Amino acid sequence: MGWLTSFIVAVAFLAVGVIFSPETFGSLSNGENSAKLSIFLKLSHLLSFATAWGAALWATFIGGIIMFKNLPRHQFGNLQSKMFPAYFTLVGSCCAISLSSFGYLHPWKSSSTVEKYQLGFLLSAFAFNLTNLFVFTPMTINVSWILLFTIIASYKRERDPYEGPK
Repeated sequence: MGWLTSFIVAVAFLAVGVIFSPETFGSLSNGENSAKLSIFLKLSHLLSFATAWGAALWATFIGGIIMFKNLPRHQFGNLQSKMFPAYFTLVGSCCAISLSSFGYLHPWKSSSTVEKYQLGFLLSAFAFNLTNLFVFTPMTINVSWILLFTIIASYKRERDPYEGPK
């Protein structure tokens, strides 16, 4: 996941640059953009936001509940440890695209208060998602593997009580 991590970080810096210095990237402070570029950015914002929203709803309310009810605990945990990094990467990429396109269309200097709130909410969602991807997911996976190995070791001790220390 090395190249994907680098890509997400690069898009994050691009999004922050677009929001706080839009003139550098070709957006005018008065909000004038070419018509085709504006349509493309609006479409990319809508599709990436909808993809992130749909992935979150699916993973939380449909896929997660079905897997929890129908898989044994160890298989569920193993599947979640493989799915969550991919899920947070997808949502992070979609948030970065949505944030950068919205920031390009609505530069900070010329945007209204509502648009500044929207940019702030998109930026905070992106930051929380990156925190989940790079901090909490690896910690959770490591703790679950440590717990699994502890359970296996205690199970082996219970099965063979006469085997002493070697």
